Amino acid sequence: MLGKKGESLAYQHLKNKGYRLVGQNIKFFCGEIDLLMQDKDVLVIVEVKAKSDDSFGQAHDMITNKKKKKLLQLAHTLNQKYPDKSIRIDVVAIDNEKIEHLVSAVEER
Repeated sequence: MLGKKGESLAYQHLKNKGYRLVGQNIKFFCGEIDLLMQDKDVLVIVEVKAKSDDSFGQAHDMITNKKKKKLLQLAHTLNQKYPDKSIRIDVVAIDNEKIEHLVSAVEER
């Protein structure tokens, strides 16, 4: 249950919360955005992490410092494209179809 299925589950979960899909698998020079959603007036970069078992920790544990830096770089790049929008980075972690939505999971310090 990885990849596309995880993104599909994450999308459905966020859609049920009132989020609107802006784009999926958006590629930039610095990486790819799994899901780009809109939550009211905020653009939300959604990183989806899915695991089918608990070996090596939970899905949200897969967000390393390197991945956080890449997500922040994607947010800066997206900000250049949408300078009038607020941008947030969320993580949707899926462990054996249990969905955890971490709002503002990655922020600049």
